[in-house]
Amino acid sequence: MPKATPASQDFVAIRDIKDDVVILKSGQMCSVLLASSVNFALKSQDEQQAILQQFQTFLNTLDFSLQIYVQSRRLNIEPYLALLATRESAQDNDLMRIQLREYMEFIRTFTREVDVMSKNFFVVVPYTPSPINLTKGLTSLFTPGNKAVPSDVRFEEQRIQLEQRVAVVEQGLSRVGVRTIPLKTEDLVELYYHIYNPTDPTGAAPVFNT
Repeated sequence: MPKATPASQDFVAIRDIKDDVVILKSGQMCSVLLASSVNFALKSQDEQQAILQQFQTFLNTLDFSLQIYVQSRRLNIEPYLALLATRESAQDNDLMRIQLREYMEFIRTFTREVDVMSKNFFVVVPYTPSPINLTKGLTSLFTPGNKAVPSDVRFEEQRIQLEQRVAVVEQGLSRVGVRTIPLKTEDLVELYYHIYNPTDPTGAAPVFNT
């Protein structure tokens, strides 16, 4: 008999996303932080040295690993052009309408000839709980050597441990000048969807409000 074709889910390491936490098939739990960037090149030499030293100090204080993920996506300029089109029709001044129309055409031409990329920076904070029975899914978690513990209780205990790690990372990065925002469940679903479907142009990662 021919071998059964593996399902797409078999290649996905994620078991579930619950209460803003990513749960892997291995049992590891992860929180994902969206991080701002620092324009290092515009800093003075003393500022650059201070940032490097502060970042080194931050890394040395950690007793767990981190994953830094940089996502590059081609910028979808169509929503911006649609916004400009609405403003063009609202202009009373003919000269302003002409200038706006020429600017829109310049943007279209430029983005056709040059790949304008947007970058998002993410920090993945992991927590690996003590060995548990995952054979029956998240609804049946067991403490080794003891009777069954309600899954919600066990999950909440582990989530608290993970949040403590997240707090350490947020504080350390803030000293470097990097702001962070923990991704919510909906943001995580969208992020991982586009990681596994990189050719899908729809949607976008969450951004900082300015």
